[in-house]
Amino acid sequence: MAVLVRQQHIDADVEYHAFGFQESDDGDLPVPFPDDFEQGVFLNTFPGRLDVYSAGHTHTASVDVEVWDRQPPVQDPADWDEQAEADFESASGEVAVWSMGLGRSDDVITLADEGGSWRVRVSCTGRAEAAALSEDEGTGEGVEKYLVQFWPAKP
Repeated sequence: MAVLVRQQHIDADVEYHAFGFQESDDGDLPVPFPDDFEQGVFLNTFPGRLDVYSAGHTHTASVDVEVWDRQPPVQDPADWDEQAEADFESASGEVAVWSMGLGRSDDVITLADEGGSWRVRVSCTGRAEAAALSEDEGTGEGVEKYLVQFWPAKP
């Protein structure tokens, strides 16, 4: 049975529909955030980097991050507007959160004491509300909610 190792909450600054997760030791990444960000792709990957496309243009997304010791229970797709999974390589075992305009935030997610290969599942709800707020008022806070789950690619 999968065991939840750690969890944390992050308020992600979304600008231009974008925020991302990037290897904390990012000096050698071939494509650092936000280079080559692709509009409209819910979860896009580059080496050491995960890009998330938000339905809202500019707002603060509520992000719950979980680190598991193996693949966590599958989330019911009916509970989410979008879901996707991807591979993620971390050289340091830490992941930084990035926004399009502000760059790297102070939030760091510890995956492990050292680097390794990971799987990640990103689930999101509140997308229609975030899009509507962006069109009507310009910003919102915590309307779009994410659950980001990391686990070792090989337990």
